[in-house]
Amino acid sequence: MRIQTALQSNDLAGARAIAKTALRANPRDAALAHMAGNLALKANDPKAAAKHFEAAEKRVPSHLDYALDHAIALQRQGLHEDVIARLAKREDAGRSVVRYASIRALSHKELGQLDEAAQWYDTALTLEPRHARALHGRARIALERGEADALPRFDTALSVNPGDADIWLGKANALDMAGDAAGAMTVARQIAEQAPSYLPGQSFLAQMRLAAGDENFASHYADAAAKHPQDPNIPAAHCDVLAGLDRAAEAAEVAANARKAFPTAEHFALSEAVHSGTAGDWERAEAIFSDLKDDRPVRHLNEARHRLRNHDLEAAERLLDKAAHGDRWDIATWALRGIVWRLSSDPRADWLHGQDGLVQFLPLEAADDLIKRSTAFLRELHAHSAMPLGQSLRGGTQTRGILFHRTDTIIRELSAAISQTIETYRAGLPKRDEKHPLLRHRKSNWRFDGSWSVRLTGGGDFHTSHIHPLGIVSSAMYFVVPDDSADDDARSGWLEVGRPPPDLGLDLPPVRAIQPKPGHLALFPSTLYHGTTPFNAAERMTVAFDVVSQRKTHRT
Repeated sequence: MRIQTALQSNDLAGARAIAKTALRANPRDAALAHMAGNLALKANDPKAAAKHFEAAEKRVPSHLDYALDHAIALQRQGLHEDVIARLAKREDAGRSVVRYASIRALSHKELGQLDEAAQWYDTALTLEPRHARALHGRARIALERGEADALPRFDTALSVNPGDADIWLGKANALDMAGDAAGAMTVARQIAEQAPSYLPGQSFLAQMRLAAGDENFASHYADAAAKHPQDPNIPAAHCDVLAGLDRAAEAAEVAANARKAFPTAEHFALSEAVHSGTAGDWERAEAIFSDLKDDRPVRHLNEARHRLRNHDLEAAERLLDKAAHGDRWDIATWALRGIVWRLSSDPRADWLHGQDGLVQFLPLEAADDLIKRSTAFLRELHAHSAMPLGQSLRGGTQTRGILFHRTDTIIRELSAAISQTIETYRAGLPKRDEKHPLLRHRKSNWRFDGSWSVRLTGGGDFHTSHIHPLGIVSSAMYFVVPDDSADDDARSGWLEVGRPPPDLGLDLPPVRAIQPKPGHLALFPSTLYHGTTPFNAAERMTVAFDVVSQRKTHRT
C-alpha cells in the first residue's frame, strides 16, 4: 500500500526505496521481488529488474509470468541469446501462452533469426489473432523477408493499433517495396507532419524525396524543428542526413544554429566542429575543438580525424588512445590507428593490416550457374530500389532491408555459398592473436550482420572510402563488372582497400587495389577503409555484407 501511494504521487524513487526495505525484511517473498522488478523497469533499470525477476522466478519456479518478466528485462539489455536459452526451457508450458510466443519471437527477430521469429509470431497469432505486438512483429518480418503479403499484414496491424507511427512507417515501406512510390510518399509525408519528433519517419521521407530527385530532400527536418523547437534530436538527425550525402557545410550550419538553441547540449559543438572540418573550414573546426570541454570517446575520435588532416600524427595517436578507453575494440578507432601507423612508418601497420591472408579475393564456392541466376534476380530487386541515405554510395541503387533475410530460394542458396566461402577465408587467416581486432575472433562463431546489393550504372558512380564500424570482416561479392575494369591503367570500378577517406586529404595509396571479377568475393578486416574508383559506362553490381563475432567479450 505504501508503494502504491508513492507511485500515485509520482515518487518512483520512493517506491523503490520502500520495496528495498521490505525485501530486506522479507527476502523470500516472491511477489515482493516481482514488484521490485516492475519498479526497476519503470525506472529504466533493466539490470536491477532482471535480478529481482530472477529471484522471484527461483522462489516460485512454476510461475511462468515471473520467467517472462525476467526475459523482458534481459531483452531491455540486449541479451537476446540468454532470453532464448531461458525460454527454451519453458517451451512446454509457454507454447500455449501468447505472451511467451511474442516475447520469444522478438528475441529471435533481434538476432536476425527471422524464420524462427516468424514461427513464434505465427504461434502467437494462432492463440490470439488480434494480438497487437504479434501483428506488427509479423508484418515486419514479412517486410524484411520480401514476402508478398507484407502490405496487408501492416493494414491488419493498423486496424488494431491505428495510432502507432511505427506501423504506418512499415506500411509506407511495404508500399514502396510493392512499387507504389506515390502511395509511400503520401504516407511518409503524413507521418512526418503528424509526428515531427518521430525520426524514423523523417528519415524515410528524406529517402523517398532523394529517390524522387528532390534537391532539397531534407528540408522537412527544418519544418519538424519549427513545430517542436524544444526537441534537440531533430536538428541532430538533420545534421546526420546532410553529412551522409557530402553536404558537410550545410550540416555545420544546422549544428551551429542548434548550438545556439541548445547551449547545454555538448553534441552540437562537436557536430559543428566535425562537419566544418569535413567541409574544409579547418580554422573554424580548430577554434571549436580548442574550446571543447567534451571528454567523451566520440570527441577524441573525431578530433583525431581533425589532427590527421593537419598531419599531426602524434596528437592524433594520443587522441585515439583516449578514444579507446571507451571501447578498446572500436572499429573506427582501429581504422584511424592504421592510417596513423602507415603515415609514421610504424611496424604495427603491417601487423594490423599487412599480414598475408587478411585481405583475400576468392572464387565463390557454389554451382556454376548461381551467379547468372542471382544476377537476374538482383536486377529485379534494383528496379524498385534507390540510392540510400547516409551510406557510401554516390549514385546507383541499393536494395532495401537485409538481403539475406529474404525467403527467396535463390537468395538462400547464395547466402549458403557465401557462408562456405567465408570459412575458406577464415582458414587462410594468420594465427589467432588476442591483441588483434580481427584475429582475436579467428575461432569464434561468426554470423552475417547486414547484407545488401549495390548496382552502379556508370556516369561516374562510385563508393566513397568508408568503413563498416559494426563488423569484424567486410566484403564485396561481384556479379557484374564494367567492361573496362580489365584495364590495369584505368582501373575503372576497382575496389581500393586501405585508401583513407577523401575528407582527410591524405596522399596515401590503398593497401591493395582489387580488379573485380564476376563470381569472386573480396574479404578484408572491417578496420580497413575501402571504396571504389569511378567508371563511366556499363554496369557494376555487387552483394556486400558484414561479418560479426558472437564472442561475448567483444567489448571491454
